[in-house]
Amino acid sequence: MGNATCVYIGEALASYGFGHGHPFGPDRMDAFWTLAQQQDLDTRVTVHQPVIAGREMLETFHTPAYIDRVIEHSASGTGYLDAGDTPAVRGIYEAACVVVGSVLDALGRVLEGECRHAFVPIAGLHHARRDSAAGFCVFNDCGIAIEVLRAEYDIRRVAYVDIDAHHGDGVFYSFEADPDLLFVDLHEDGQYLYPGTGDITETGRGEAAGTKLNIPMPPKAGDAQFFAAWEQAEAFIDRQRPEFILFQCGADSIADDPITHLRYTPAAHAHAARRLSALAARHCDGRLLAMGGGGYNRDNLARAWCAVLAAMAGEN
Repeated sequence: MGNATCVYIGEALASYGFGHGHPFGPDRMDAFWTLAQQQDLDTRVTVHQPVIAGREMLETFHTPAYIDRVIEHSASGTGYLDAGDTPAVRGIYEAACVVVGSVLDALGRVLEGECRHAFVPIAGLHHARRDSAAGFCVFNDCGIAIEVLRAEYDIRRVAYVDIDAHHGDGVFYSFEADPDLLFVDLHEDGQYLYPGTGDITETGRGEAAGTKLNIPMPPKAGDAQFFAAWEQAEAFIDRQRPEFILFQCGADSIADDPITHLRYTPAAHAHAARRLSALAARHCDGRLLAMGGGGYNRDNLARAWCAVLAAMAGEN
């Protein structure tokens, strides 16, 4: 098993977004990587260029009809891919394919032992459903990664851990009845924030009952409340003994994000990354893949993602 932490940086990955001035704009990756270089994190990790996925990888999770729709609207650059949150900007199909391809390339490098941990900053598009876009998310790279882990690597018991302020509904409902997908999500209470899901009573259906843990956090919750809730989350993951951990580390849960109400500091993200690294060492041969997720205050996302990267690199 290699000891390096891999990170994916490049213009093709940064291009996933909906234009300058949009909350999910193309400047998000540069904000993160500029600070990472200032902190000399670039000297502690292995940097890889983005990779584009082919359509066959998208079809492991998404319906062919939905993919066709994205291709059509991406070519015209008009309209929306959902009810009004996700614009169909020109070239969004190719940009979304780069997100997926980079996540899958990272997955392969971790499983082949080239690196122990990996981080893809522009990724973690957890709202997209199998047949639709949602909440700035065109293709659900998280769901695709889960399907590819099963189909190509015969890894069934996957832990998906999400600390984005928004509930990872596209992952949750796609695998709600899957007993091998361990789902842990700490998010702002859906009474106050999109998408309005993720109640504490949602624990999985049928054979999967009890394999999902949703922890709604009250608006203005800070680090103390996060650390207390994390104890429950960590114990849940530890009991389930996953074979691989996927970590969606959205930075919109940091104080002063423009569209959410939580008040964590980057210490929450560092703690989660550090503890997940330890759980991965215990149960998964160290295999941990982090995806940047949301975050619309550029300073916040830079500090939170650097905290995640530093914590993962520190475990090597």
